[in-house]
Order: sequence, then C-alpha cells, then structure tokens
Amino acid sequence: MKIGKIRVKKFFWKTLKAILWCYWIFFIICFVNGMILRNYFYPFKYKKEVIFYSEYYDLDPALVLSIINAESGFDSAAESSAGAIGLMQITPKTANYIAERTGAVNYDLTAPDTNIDFGCYYIKYLLNKFENVSTAIAAYNAGEGNVSLWLEDKSCSEDGTTLIRIPFNETKAYVKKIEESFIKYKKLYPLILDKY
Repeated sequence: MKIGKIRVKKFFWKTLKAILWCYWIFFIICFVNGMILRNYFYPFKYKKEVIFYSEYYDLDPALVLSIINAESGFDSAAESSAGAIGLMQITPKTANYIAERTGAVNYDLTAPDTNIDFGCYYIKYLLNKFENVSTAIAAYNAGEGNVSLWLEDKSCSEDGTTLIRIPFNETKAYVKKIEESFIKYKKLYPLILDKY
C-alpha cells in the first residue's frame, strides 16, 4: 500500500515538474520570439518623431511605423531608383508639393524629423482624399493618379471608394504588407499603440 502511494506521489511530482518546465520553455520562446520580432522585423525607431507627427496629423502611429518599415526599413539615408528619399521614401516632387502647403523651406528629406513630418502630412492628405485606409495605402505606393483611375473602373471598385481589385501586383502586395505589419505593431507594442 505504501509503495503504491509513494509511486503515485513520485509520478505526481514528476508530472508537475514536467508541466512547469513546459510552461517556462513556452514563456521563454514567446519572450525571445517577441524580442526578435521587435528588434529585427518590426522595430520602433524614431519613437519621438513618429508619436509627435502621428498625433499632430491625427494618424495611428502603427500605420506610420508600418509604412516606414516597408518603405525604408528605418534607413534614413535610403534612396530608391525612382528618386524617393529617406525613411518614408518621399519624392522631391511630393516634397515640393508638401513644402508649398506647409511653408517649409530649406528642408532635408534625409533628416528623420522632416521626412516623418512630410510623410505623415502626405498620408493624412491621401486619407482625406480617398476616405479609405487601404485605398490611401495603395495611393502611397502607386500614386494618387493611378488609384483615382482604378476607383472609376467598375472592375476595380464597385463604390468608387474601396478597391476590390488592384491592377499592380507590387501595390497589391504592398497594401497587404502594410495591413499585416499594422496588426503586428499593435500586438508587439500594446502599451504605446493601443491608445490610438
């Protein structure tokens, strides 16, 4: 009888230890995974500028972070083959348009503060024009002229506001990437981003 009880107790304690070890391993994997995602795939650099200009232009910082991540990977010196510059890949033509409306002079698109300011201004402009986040994101990538034409095409938009089909594969992939990144940023930085 005693031997049976001892075996049951030993089995119970071994099982309990195994369960606790599994929980610890699971916790460590989740913690390390979160650190890797935050540091390498979804970083939150230029926090002060992103928060400031997101609030100034009434944008969700997770959207701004997602666009910076997709456009430049947080490289302030990034330049595209099309001549787009900086964190949010602003073209000189778009920068001139924004500068005329905001009164900015002698601006430097490689400066994070200026680039994020101009990028947020442009996102807000596109959101006001297209009244749909996914459509505005498509316009950020493909240009507002292309998106305006798509919205007039019944095979691309049934209501003239929402795109049901994006003709450019690059833009289609871009919109999907931004939407997925937005969700990741919200999940990885809840204490900062959940209030927006």
